[in-house]
Amino acid sequence: MNFLQDVMESDDERIFQVWTTAAGPQGKLPLTEDMLRTWASGDLFGWTQNAGMGWNVNRLASRQILILSTQGGIRDRDGTPIALGYHTGHWEIGLLVQSAAQALQAQGAIPFAAYVSDPCDGRSQGTAAMFDSLPYRNDASMVMRRLIRSLPTREAVIGVATCDKGLPALMMALASFRNMPVVLIPGGVTLAPEDGEDAGKVQTISARFTHGEITLEEAAKLGCRACATPGGGCQFLGTAATSQVVAEALGLAMVHSALAPSGQPIWEQMARQSALAAMEQIRLGLTGKDILTDASIRNAMVVHAAFGGSTNLLLHIPAIAHAARLKVPEVRDWIEVNREVPRLVSVLPNGPEHHPTVRVFLAGGVPEVMLQLRKEGGVLDERVLTAAGVPLKDVLDWWEDSERRWKLRKRLVEVDGIDADRVIMSRTTAHARGMRSTVTFPVGNIAPEGAVIKSTAIDPSVLDEEGVYRHTGAIKVFTSERSAIEAIKTGGIVAGDILVLMGRGPAGTGMEETYQLTSALKHLPFGKHVSLLTDARFSGVSTGACIGHIGPEALAGGPIGKLRTGDVVEIVIDTQRLEGTVNFIGEGGRRFPPEEGQEILNARELHPDLAPDPDLPDDTRLWAALQNVSGGTWRGSVYDVERILEVLDAGQQALNRGQTVPDDHQDGR
Repeated sequence: MNFLQDVMESDDERIFQVWTTAAGPQGKLPLTEDMLRTWASGDLFGWTQNAGMGWNVNRLASRQILILSTQGGIRDRDGTPIALGYHTGHWEIGLLVQSAAQALQAQGAIPFAAYVSDPCDGRSQGTAAMFDSLPYRNDASMVMRRLIRSLPTREAVIGVATCDKGLPALMMALASFRNMPVVLIPGGVTLAPEDGEDAGKVQTISARFTHGEITLEEAAKLGCRACATPGGGCQFLGTAATSQVVAEALGLAMVHSALAPSGQPIWEQMARQSALAAMEQIRLGLTGKDILTDASIRNAMVVHAAFGGSTNLLLHIPAIAHAARLKVPEVRDWIEVNREVPRLVSVLPNGPEHHPTVRVFLAGGVPEVMLQLRKEGGVLDERVLTAAGVPLKDVLDWWEDSERRWKLRKRLVEVDGIDADRVIMSRTTAHARGMRSTVTFPVGNIAPEGAVIKSTAIDPSVLDEEGVYRHTGAIKVFTSERSAIEAIKTGGIVAGDILVLMGRGPAGTGMEETYQLTSALKHLPFGKHVSLLTDARFSGVSTGACIGHIGPEALAGGPIGKLRTGDVVEIVIDTQRLEGTVNFIGEGGRRFPPEEGQEILNARELHPDLAPDPDLPDDTRLWAALQNVSGGTWRGSVYDVERILEVLDAGQQALNRGQTVPDDHQDGR
């Protein structure tokens, strides 16, 4: 009772001065007789709402443009937090929304703003929150599409997003609007600390402390300053930064907009430029289907390879293509691109020099990489249209001699003493520095449907003279990430081990990201001598001999789920030819060829400890089922509505015929 009295009662008489009417906006709606006869009541009431929110009634007939962002948190006017967001990536993008809105107003348009915030994969690492990470992308994209459709009078949509799941979700949403102008504004990057570690390495402070690599005091200081500025995505080429690069390579984002330093004038200017691009698309009569084509999808794959981007984009680019109703890239397409396209960017985490992403921006970013690819002859289709409404060829011609290009290259030398050609380089220079193509897709009796490794990020010191990684040894099996990281921290994993983490694919965990494992191995002295096999996925900043996306996943009966501790596995990854195998070849002191290993695995039962994670949410179980019938991870973990309806219809018909329903469907779990 005291709580209610203390909270609800007040001596301030002003709170009781409640009014029941108000004068309302002055003026009148600029209606015509034709509007009243032909417009939907919702369109008319929309003007009433606009006036009610304070818009000038004399400007209600202007073009309406929706700005949809992933903004999170509440900032005071001076930038201090009133309520925190989940991450720096969405903390400052309200400033981009504001800049874009002001530019639209100056063009005589009416800007609308809506928000679908996003989670932080770094904050989720090693927790049950990671079970919602990849499923969030599909659900958020669906909500974004609903919000876009819920403003029926919009004539274009501008998206603003930064990070791992919100940005792919927004690209999927924009891609689905084929008959409307769409532009994307990347949220940029945070800066690295002057004295400290990047946001990738700092996520290993617990493992390094446990192994005596750093002190408690060092861990506390490093953890405090890793995000040196309050806005933008992490400073490495992880999934957030790669997604920004891909957005620009697709033509959705303006030239040289990816990886801009958050909060700086050049970053805010980019929002204004993007707003003008949306208006230009309206003027030219261009829509999403003119920008997003099969050719632009392939261009994005080419640029992804040249950057050495996150393997998570192997999930997101197919999903964007599916949303745009384009050809969905298959494994053979990725193999072809990665064999053809050299890696040209030296950046965190791949190296050889670990430059933060802001240096990539100053070195020229996406258009600079495209200029280098232009020299390769034919790997890019320069006929595609871009967000500015002009072909890519015209964009690159402008960039090559632009004042912007040369001023920013000069600035990189002034502030960091770095020549831009050390960050983005030619094929010849990249080859001389030992840079290899980005992705390899191993197969074998453990991964009959395939797997993925960012082969360019294997430590060069563990490759043979021909660039081949070879590791044969007894495996140690884990069915939870928690037990695996505990083993790494406490000495249960040592140099020469092959760590197998099973049951962490879509059906087990929503295909969790296992960065705490890969990052610990990267930054511990013995880590480069340990291999990791899993049906889960990796953070974009992961490096090392880490093979993920193994299919079929364990809980779908995949052979990875039949392995046992002590089994002998052979891994061969040719980083030059981009070929690899992962095979079970021994048990109990006996060795045999992969074909016999396959027969043994076929006869085995699944691992006795294999089960979906007990904390797996029902929402994620539903996502796992829907994406599975839609083609699974190799088709981007999308929702293919026609395929889902077909399966549901077949199931309903089976039920109507009186066929038995599996037990796990009978109790409504």
